[in-house]
Amino acid sequence: MRGGDEAGGVFSGLKVIDCASFVAAPAAATILSDFGADVIKVEPPGAGDAYRNLGRLPGMPASEHDWAWLLTGRNKRSLAMDLKLPEAQAALHRLVAGADVFITNYPLPVRARLGIDHKTLAALNPRLIYGSFTAYGEVGEEAEKTGFDSTAYWARSGLMDLVRADSNAMPARSTPGMGDHPSASSLYGAIVTALYRRERTGQGAHVSTSLLANGLWANGCFAQAKLCGGVFVDRPPREHASNACTNMYRCRDGRWFMLTMLNEERQFEPLLAALERTDLLGDPRFATLPARRENSRALTAIFDESFASRDLADWRMRLDKAGITFGIVGTLDDMLHDAQMREIEALVPFADDDLLTISSAFQIAGERKVRPRRSPEVGQHSDEVLREAGYSPDEIARLRALKVLV
Repeated sequence: MRGGDEAGGVFSGLKVIDCASFVAAPAAATILSDFGADVIKVEPPGAGDAYRNLGRLPGMPASEHDWAWLLTGRNKRSLAMDLKLPEAQAALHRLVAGADVFITNYPLPVRARLGIDHKTLAALNPRLIYGSFTAYGEVGEEAEKTGFDSTAYWARSGLMDLVRADSNAMPARSTPGMGDHPSASSLYGAIVTALYRRERTGQGAHVSTSLLANGLWANGCFAQAKLCGGVFVDRPPREHASNACTNMYRCRDGRWFMLTMLNEERQFEPLLAALERTDLLGDPRFATLPARRENSRALTAIFDESFASRDLADWRMRLDKAGITFGIVGTLDDMLHDAQMREIEALVPFADDDLLTISSAFQIAGERKVRPRRSPEVGQHSDEVLREAGYSPDEIARLRALKVLV
């Protein structure tokens, strides 16, 4: 089935070639596919995109499903070719000539060897939007350096350091794809901006972004403070936080939540009412905001005792009723029963069964996303895609004989 043409959507008819791997660049193509683009996934024969094996790595969740590939490979058609062979490059070039978008994150030197660098492809199709993704950018001493979101986005940007529980704690590890999916949204935005420009000028474009740039953008608030000469205070342990009203607390059932009262002058009394501790209103240690800051350790200890007296479900009801801003420290088990995630269609079922997947993170009023289709097997659509590009059955058979297709 031709994804964009038959499924509808704002990008119906848009032809996208996903010649990328692990994880941000392919995920940008996934977002395009959610809105109807026809995405052809070009991957090596045999095992295919190495991302298919993420769930088999040590320490990863065990499942009967290839969960990583289900998420990022959905809606796409798989064309498996050995791009080291000139016949495969010729076939890809024929596809590029009729494509709208080409996405890759292959290392810069590899692109030239495989004939997928921007200069080569733009000569074949001047209207092509070439979406380039790298770890550290395309210029400078580190342009050819490899990296993952854990290293280039999470660690290098300062986020790994800044989210530690306190300044003496170990640096915090990221989860798989934690920086890749936000970075994918950035690449998607660049591609769509270039498509808009093409509507006005008729010209294609080379658009690019990197894990490093996206990590710095994600850490933009504190990074900008440092650029402005900001003097940072040492991060104390939670019990010694400077503001008891913006802190994490543990409930009787062991669950945690984050209390975030930025309008403390108005909300402090309703909070104490929810806690059934209005007696504290007469305590001079907590009567004013400056006093609460000076005595934050004592107030944190009181809140710790109070919040430990009830389960999270009870506190959620009480704090919601009081209009207090807070957020539970969610777990993946919570997600399975989160009605709000389904209501906003952040979680959606696949078209052919009830298994859920995570949708891209925005909606367009008046436009429906395509119902997600299961990710393809390696090379599942090779013949189909090549026929659409004008290859005859004999030519396809010859490519198979040459091991271009497997």
